[in-house]
Amino acid sequence: MRCPFCGTQDTKVLDSRLVSEGAQVRRRRTCGHCQERFTTFEVAELQMPKLIKNDGSREPFDEDKLRSGIIKAIEKRPVSIEALETAIARIKEKLQATGERELPSRVLGEAVMEELKRLDQVAYVRFASVYRSFKDISEFRQEIDRLELGANQTPEEK
Repeated sequence: MRCPFCGTQDTKVLDSRLVSEGAQVRRRRTCGHCQERFTTFEVAELQMPKLIKNDGSREPFDEDKLRSGIIKAIEKRPVSIEALETAIARIKEKLQATGERELPSRVLGEAVMEELKRLDQVAYVRFASVYRSFKDISEFRQEIDRLELGANQTPEEK
């Protein structure tokens, strides 16, 4: 690993830890030349499936687009960056676990909704209103009623 401070390739790993539910390895490193310390993150690079849009067009999975959509939904909500990154990792794992090369974009949308429901109910309703194109307040009310019904059920009823 090249040192980001002096460019030397003489670096040494001081500490390694699993992060993001084991999806990443965090390594604390030191440079043998300038003695600076820095952190690197290691992740497996897997091929993500292409998404088939409603109009039939195909586009590559874009993690930045996914992240920005979720950030819009959780804006000004008490959701940590770590929780956000964990949710993104779970969404990507779910898409990869299908083993498909192409997936309908609705599979991604539903996975995002599922994760937002876990993270923050207000963010979930915000995202759902855009994703499902709510036309009026009654559609918001129906979604909130469904959310409340799900929260009041016992695990056996779900």
